[in-house]
Amino acid sequence: MEVKIIPAIICLLMFGLFAAPILTHILNVGNIAGMLISGILTLIFIFWKPFRKLVSAIWDKPLGKVFICIFSAIVCVCIVLSVIMSVLMAREIHDPPKDENTTLIVLGCKVKNGRPCLMLKRRLDAAYDYLSQHDSVNVIVSGGKGDDESISEAQCMMEYLTEMGISRERIFMEDRSVNTVENLKFSKKIAENEGLPQQFTLVTDGFHQYRAEMLAEKIGMHPNNISGYTSWYIVPTYWVREWLGIAYYKVFG
Repeated sequence: MEVKIIPAIICLLMFGLFAAPILTHILNVGNIAGMLISGILTLIFIFWKPFRKLVSAIWDKPLGKVFICIFSAIVCVCIVLSVIMSVLMAREIHDPPKDENTTLIVLGCKVKNGRPCLMLKRRLDAAYDYLSQHDSVNVIVSGGKGDDESISEAQCMMEYLTEMGISRERIFMEDRSVNTVENLKFSKKIAENEGLPQQFTLVTDGFHQYRAEMLAEKIGMHPNNISGYTSWYIVPTYWVREWLGIAYYKVFG
Protein backbone atom coordinates (compact mmCIF):
# COMPACT_ATOMS: atom_id res chain seq x y z
CA MET A 1 0.00 0.00 0.00
CA GLU A 2 1.41 3.35 -1.07
CA VAL A 3 1.57 5.81 1.85
CA LYS A 4 2.64 9.46 1.81
CA ILE A 5 4.44 9.25 5.14
CA ILE A 6 5.63 12.82 5.69
CA PRO A 7 2.33 14.54 4.73
CA ALA A 8 0.46 11.96 6.82
CA ILE A 9 2.62 12.68 9.87
CA ILE A 10 2.21 16.45 9.41
CA CYS A 11 -1.57 16.14 9.17
CA LEU A 12 -1.65 13.81 12.17
CA LEU A 13 0.32 16.38 14.19
CA MET A 14 -2.16 19.03 13.08
CA PHE A 15 -5.00 16.81 14.27
CA GLY A 16 -3.28 16.52 17.67
CA LEU A 17 -2.82 20.29 17.84
CA PHE A 18 -6.52 20.91 17.26
CA ALA A 19 -7.46 18.13 19.69
CA ALA A 20 -5.15 19.35 22.49
CA PRO A 21 -7.46 22.16 23.73
CA ILE A 22 -10.12 19.56 24.52
CA LEU A 23 -7.93 18.50 27.47
CA THR A 24 -8.56 21.99 28.94
CA HIS A 25 -12.31 21.78 28.20
CA ILE A 26 -12.13 23.91 25.05
CA LEU A 27 -14.32 22.53 22.29
CA ASN A 28 -15.74 24.81 19.63
CA VAL A 29 -16.30 25.04 15.90
CA GLY A 30 -12.61 25.90 15.43
CA ASN A 31 -11.08 22.69 16.70
CA ILE A 32 -13.97 20.59 15.40
CA ALA A 33 -13.32 21.92 11.88
CA GLY A 34 -9.56 21.59 12.33
CA MET A 35 -9.79 17.99 13.54
CA LEU A 36 -12.22 17.08 10.75
CA ILE A 37 -10.06 18.50 7.95
CA SER A 38 -6.70 17.29 9.33
CA GLY A 39 -8.23 13.88 10.09
CA ILE A 40 -9.54 13.51 6.53
CA LEU A 41 -6.18 14.59 5.09
CA THR A 42 -4.36 12.10 7.33
CA LEU A 43 -6.54 9.27 6.03
CA ILE A 44 -6.06 10.42 2.42
CA PHE A 45 -2.26 10.32 2.74
CA ILE A 46 -2.31 6.99 4.58
CA PHE A 47 -4.54 5.42 1.94
CA TRP A 48 -3.01 7.36 -0.93
CA LYS A 49 -3.23 4.64 -3.61
CA PRO A 50 -6.90 3.78 -3.00
CA PHE A 51 -7.64 7.50 -2.89
CA ARG A 52 -6.02 8.05 -6.29
CA LYS A 53 -8.01 5.17 -7.75
CA LEU A 54 -11.23 6.63 -6.35
CA VAL A 55 -10.49 10.07 -7.82
CA SER A 56 -9.63 8.51 -11.19
CA ALA A 57 -12.87 6.55 -11.18
CA ILE A 58 -14.87 9.70 -10.45
CA TRP A 59 -12.96 11.67 -13.09
CA ASP A 60 -13.80 9.09 -15.74
CA LYS A 61 -17.50 9.91 -15.40
CA PRO A 62 -18.87 13.06 -17.12
CA LEU A 63 -20.47 14.46 -13.97
CA GLY A 64 -17.41 13.37 -12.00
CA LYS A 65 -15.23 15.86 -13.86
CA VAL A 66 -17.68 18.64 -13.05
CA PHE A 67 -17.80 17.63 -9.39
CA ILE A 68 -14.01 17.49 -9.03
CA CYS A 69 -13.54 20.84 -10.78
CA ILE A 70 -16.17 22.56 -8.64
CA PHE A 71 -14.83 20.99 -5.44
CA SER A 72 -11.25 21.98 -6.33
CA ALA A 73 -12.34 25.55 -7.07
CA ILE A 74 -14.14 25.78 -3.71
CA VAL A 75 -11.04 24.48 -1.89
CA CYS A 76 -8.82 27.03 -3.68
CA VAL A 77 -11.18 29.90 -2.84
CA CYS A 78 -11.28 28.81 0.83
CA ILE A 79 -7.48 28.70 0.98
CA VAL A 80 -7.14 32.16 -0.57
CA LEU A 81 -9.78 33.63 1.75
CA SER A 82 -8.11 32.02 4.77
CA VAL A 83 -4.78 33.59 3.84
CA ILE A 84 -6.38 37.01 3.33
CA MET A 85 -8.25 36.81 6.64
CA SER A 86 -5.09 35.68 8.43
CA VAL A 87 -3.15 38.68 7.12
CA LEU A 88 -5.93 41.05 8.21
CA MET A 89 -6.17 39.39 11.63
CA ALA A 90 -2.40 39.54 12.15
CA ARG A 91 -2.34 43.26 11.29
CA GLU A 92 -4.82 44.06 14.05
CA ILE A 93 -3.16 42.11 16.87
CA HIS A 94 -1.26 45.11 18.17
CA ASP A 95 -2.40 48.66 17.45
CA PRO A 96 -2.09 50.62 20.73
CA PRO A 97 -3.42 54.18 21.07
CA LYS A 98 -1.05 57.02 20.26
CA ASP A 99 -1.96 59.08 23.32
CA GLU A 100 -3.94 58.91 26.57
CA ASN A 101 -7.15 60.32 25.11
CA THR A 102 -8.74 56.88 24.97
CA THR A 103 -11.13 54.64 26.88
CA LEU A 104 -10.20 51.00 27.32
CA ILE A 105 -12.88 48.36 26.83
CA VAL A 106 -12.02 44.90 28.11
CA LEU A 107 -14.20 42.33 26.36
CA GLY A 108 -15.54 39.63 28.66
CA CYS A 109 -14.78 35.94 28.77
CA LYS A 110 -15.59 32.98 30.99
CA VAL A 111 -15.73 33.36 34.78
CA LYS A 112 -15.05 30.20 36.80
CA ASN A 113 -15.95 30.08 40.49
CA GLY A 114 -15.96 33.86 40.65
CA ARG A 115 -12.48 34.22 39.16
CA PRO A 116 -11.41 34.99 35.58
CA CYS A 117 -10.50 32.07 33.34
CA LEU A 118 -6.94 32.09 32.01
CA MET A 119 -7.93 33.83 28.79
CA LEU A 120 -9.79 36.58 30.64
CA LYS A 121 -6.98 36.92 33.18
CA ARG A 122 -4.51 37.60 30.39
CA ARG A 123 -6.78 40.23 28.87
CA LEU A 124 -6.98 41.88 32.27
CA ASP A 125 -3.22 41.68 32.71
CA ALA A 126 -2.77 43.48 29.37
CA ALA A 127 -5.28 46.14 30.47
CA TYR A 128 -3.53 46.48 33.83
CA ASP A 129 -0.14 47.01 32.16
CA TYR A 130 -1.56 49.87 30.10
CA LEU A 131 -3.60 51.42 32.91
CA SER A 132 -0.69 51.32 35.34
CA GLN A 133 1.43 53.26 32.86
CA HIS A 134 -1.28 55.78 31.91
CA ASP A 135 -2.94 57.16 35.04
CA SER A 136 -5.47 59.33 33.22
CA VAL A 137 -7.03 56.48 31.22
CA ASN A 138 -10.28 54.85 32.37
CA VAL A 139 -11.54 51.38 31.56
CA ILE A 140 -14.93 49.80 30.90
CA VAL A 141 -15.09 46.12 31.81
CA SER A 142 -17.78 44.50 29.70
CA GLY A 143 -19.59 41.21 30.19
CA GLY A 144 -22.85 39.94 31.66
CA LYS A 145 -23.56 36.93 33.86
CA GLY A 146 -23.96 33.54 32.21
CA ASP A 147 -26.18 30.80 33.62
CA ASP A 148 -23.11 28.91 34.82
CA GLU A 149 -21.35 31.94 36.30
CA SER A 150 -21.69 33.00 39.94
CA ILE A 151 -21.09 36.68 39.19
CA SER A 152 -21.05 38.80 36.06
CA GLU A 153 -17.89 38.94 34.00
CA ALA A 154 -17.79 42.70 34.56
CA GLN A 155 -17.93 42.27 38.35
CA CYS A 156 -15.16 39.69 38.19
CA MET A 157 -12.98 41.94 36.06
CA MET A 158 -13.56 44.95 38.29
CA GLU A 159 -12.55 42.96 41.37
CA TYR A 160 -9.44 41.62 39.65
CA LEU A 161 -8.24 45.05 38.53
CA THR A 162 -8.87 46.64 41.93
CA GLU A 163 -6.96 43.79 43.59
CA MET A 164 -4.09 44.61 41.23
CA GLY A 165 -4.16 48.23 42.41
CA ILE A 166 -6.26 50.06 39.80
CA SER A 167 -8.49 52.66 41.45
CA ARG A 168 -12.18 51.76 41.51
CA GLU A 169 -13.00 55.26 40.25
CA ARG A 170 -11.27 54.45 36.96
CA ILE A 171 -13.34 51.32 36.33
CA PHE A 172 -16.83 51.36 34.80
CA MET A 173 -18.89 48.17 34.66
CA GLU A 174 -21.07 47.05 31.76
CA ASP A 175 -22.74 43.91 33.08
CA ARG A 176 -25.71 43.30 30.73
CA SER A 177 -24.10 42.09 27.50
CA VAL A 178 -24.15 38.50 26.29
CA ASN A 179 -21.99 38.80 23.14
CA THR A 180 -19.36 41.01 21.52
CA VAL A 181 -21.88 43.21 19.73
CA GLU A 182 -23.59 44.04 23.02
CA ASN A 183 -20.21 44.47 24.74
CA LEU A 184 -19.45 47.25 22.29
CA LYS A 185 -22.90 48.88 22.09
CA PHE A 186 -23.46 49.02 25.84
CA SER A 187 -19.89 50.12 26.57
CA LYS A 188 -20.14 52.92 24.03
CA LYS A 189 -23.33 54.11 25.72
CA ILE A 190 -21.65 54.11 29.14
CA ALA A 191 -18.75 56.14 27.75
CA GLU A 192 -21.19 58.69 26.32
CA ASN A 193 -23.17 58.94 29.58
CA GLU A 194 -20.04 59.27 31.72
CA GLY A 195 -18.29 61.76 29.47
CA LEU A 196 -15.38 59.43 28.75
CA PRO A 197 -13.20 59.84 25.63
CA GLN A 198 -14.92 58.52 22.52
CA GLN A 199 -11.70 57.10 21.12
CA PHE A 200 -11.73 53.48 22.26
CA THR A 201 -9.10 50.79 22.71
CA LEU A 202 -10.32 47.20 22.70
CA VAL A 203 -8.58 44.72 24.97
CA THR A 204 -9.10 41.12 23.92
CA ASP A 205 -7.11 38.22 22.47
CA GLY A 206 -5.08 38.90 19.34
CA PHE A 207 -7.03 36.43 17.21
CA HIS A 208 -10.28 38.22 18.13
CA GLN A 209 -9.19 41.79 17.42
CA TYR A 210 -10.04 41.97 13.72
CA ARG A 211 -13.61 40.70 14.09
CA ALA A 212 -14.16 42.86 17.17
CA GLU A 213 -12.98 45.89 15.22
CA MET A 214 -15.34 45.07 12.34
CA LEU A 215 -18.25 44.95 14.78
CA ALA A 216 -17.10 48.17 16.44
CA GLU A 217 -16.86 50.06 13.16
CA LYS A 218 -20.42 49.07 12.32
CA ILE A 219 -21.65 51.13 15.31
CA GLY A 220 -19.37 54.08 14.63
CA MET A 221 -16.35 53.14 16.73
CA HIS A 222 -12.85 53.20 15.24
CA PRO A 223 -10.83 51.52 17.97
CA ASN A 224 -7.21 50.82 18.68
CA ASN A 225 -6.19 47.42 19.99
CA ILE A 226 -4.27 45.94 22.90
CA SER A 227 -4.03 42.16 22.97
CA GLY A 228 -3.64 39.75 25.84
CA TYR A 229 -1.22 36.85 25.59
CA THR A 230 -2.76 33.67 24.14
CA SER A 231 -1.34 30.21 24.88
CA TRP A 232 0.24 28.84 21.70
CA TYR A 233 -1.62 25.52 21.76
CA ILE A 234 -5.06 27.14 21.49
CA VAL A 235 -4.17 29.67 18.80
CA PRO A 236 -4.97 27.32 15.84
CA THR A 237 -8.36 26.43 17.32
CA TYR A 238 -9.42 30.02 17.88
CA TRP A 239 -7.79 31.24 14.66
CA VAL A 240 -9.94 28.85 12.61
CA ARG A 241 -13.01 29.78 14.66
CA GLU A 242 -12.37 33.43 13.78
CA TRP A 243 -12.17 32.56 10.07
CA LEU A 244 -15.64 31.09 10.32
CA GLY A 245 -16.90 33.98 12.43
CA ILE A 246 -15.57 36.57 9.99
CA ALA A 247 -17.04 34.71 7.01
CA TYR A 248 -20.42 34.45 8.75
CA TYR A 249 -20.36 38.17 9.57
CA LYS A 250 -19.46 39.14 5.99
CA VAL A 251 -22.34 37.05 4.61
CA PHE A 252 -25.05 37.56 7.22
CA GLY A 253 -23.87 40.52 9.32
